[in-house]
Amino acid sequence: MGSLFQRVRFTSSGTVILFLLITALLTGCEAQSEESVASSPPPPEVDVAEVVVQRVVLSEAFTGRVEAAETVELRARVSGYIQEVAFEEGELVEQGALLFLIDQRPYLARVGAAQADLAQARSQLAQAGSEAERARVLVGRQAISQEVHDQRQAALNNNRAMVDAAQAALESAELDLEYTRITAPISGRVGRAMVTRGNLANADQSLLTTLVSIDPVHVYFEADEQAAFASQTLLAGEAPNILMIELGGDSQRQYKGTLDFIDNRLNPNTGTLQFRAVLANPDGHIRPGEFARVEMPVARLEQALLVDRKAVLTNQDRRYVYVIDENNLAERRPVTTGRQVDEMTVITEGLTAGDRVIVNGVQKVFMPGMEVSPQQVANVPPINAQPTIAAREE
Repeated sequence: MGSLFQRVRFTSSGTVILFLLITALLTGCEAQSEESVASSPPPPEVDVAEVVVQRVVLSEAFTGRVEAAETVELRARVSGYIQEVAFEEGELVEQGALLFLIDQRPYLARVGAAQADLAQARSQLAQAGSEAERARVLVGRQAISQEVHDQRQAALNNNRAMVDAAQAALESAELDLEYTRITAPISGRVGRAMVTRGNLANADQSLLTTLVSIDPVHVYFEADEQAAFASQTLLAGEAPNILMIELGGDSQRQYKGTLDFIDNRLNPNTGTLQFRAVLANPDGHIRPGEFARVEMPVARLEQALLVDRKAVLTNQDRRYVYVIDENNLAERRPVTTGRQVDEMTVITEGLTAGDRVIVNGVQKVFMPGMEVSPQQVANVPPINAQPTIAAREE
């Protein structure tokens, strides 16, 4: 009986001990779980922005060259030896400024001789006029024959012609004398002197120097047939067409030019159409012959989808963005990109209006489906920005 009581007591004590052990074990697991939950990091913060829907004008870049609006090759119009070069090579000159002076002495002598010939012709004309008048009176009195009268009238007309010829010879001599002073026909920058003092300049042959205008300058470029005809629809309005022009491959030298000429036919050898832009150059820093890169509009997208270009990631030749769903989970979305619009990229496939994409902090997303803490940021440019933006090839 005593042994049975002892066995029952031992069994009861073991049950209690086992219960206490299980309770302690469960309590420890719960505490460890709560500690684990308390120590897990919160979702990383990322900047997100909605996809922008905006009208965009697409542009393409074309190469061209700067040319002077006016270019003059100065040649001597009379022959003679150069007496003076009256300019500094490469300087700016005003219209009418003296550039070259040809020895004037032979031409001054010709002017003097022409003046003497004219004076003689006028004296002879006066005498012939007097004789013709006397003949008119005498023939009325029948004091001379009609033949003599006619001869004196013919002599008068002949002397009149001689005066006209002498006058023309004098004007020609004076014009040749004027041509000894070679002046600038336009305002601009003069080149180097090709004929210097003491050398012979031959009329209509010797190139003396070149002169180019500096303000404005022209930028000529050519577009392929497809882009040329696509752009003409956008350029057909009455408002001036503003083009962005970059010179010398230098991003710091960007200017705005105005399209003012489109050629009337395609070049059959190249299949291109020539365009011309006018570029202001008041300080003369732009020189003819410079390389130019011209961006011209070629198409318009009425409902373009735009995202910040920092949101677009690349995996080899594939591009993708991270889109945040309603549960704040980051979803990897492949996209097809179009052209660049300032700091934005046109998305042609993969996104819809209203999608939220990660623009900053994408390095915190270690895997698709990861929870994040999105922070809304403004779009660049904002949706209410200028409705038409020029885009370029990426």
